[in-house]
Amino acid sequence: MRILAISAAATLLALGAAAAQTDPAPNNAAPPRGTGPSNEPINPAGNAASGVNASGTIRTVAMADLAQGANSFTEAQARARIASAGFTNPTGLAQDPGGIWRGHAEREGRTVDVGFDYKGQIAFQ
Repeated sequence: MRILAISAAATLLALGAAAAQTDPAPNNAAPPRGTGPSNEPINPAGNAASGVNASGTIRTVAMADLAQGANSFTEAQARARIASAGFTNPTGLAQDPGGIWRGHAEREGRTVDVGFDYKGQIAFQ
């Protein structure tokens, strides 16, 4: 009888260990793929990110780094962005064949050539 009780206890212990390995995932486990919140890009059209950085200032780049592409900014918007980047009196703004707004503006007391691309980046020289 003792042997029967010992073997029954050993069987129960073995079953308990096997069951512990097949328990469901804890509550903090990642949900199965496709069941969580959507991780779609904020800009699903695939447009390039804006040239405005986190502090709200406009990024300036070299003239050669302006990106050509379909520019949806109006002349008034381009003029306002150029002015908000510290340039004064933006004049002669026109879009070139690559979609870049080009013109002239004043900075630190001198007239410079300026460019403004579809990404919102500004260049001057």
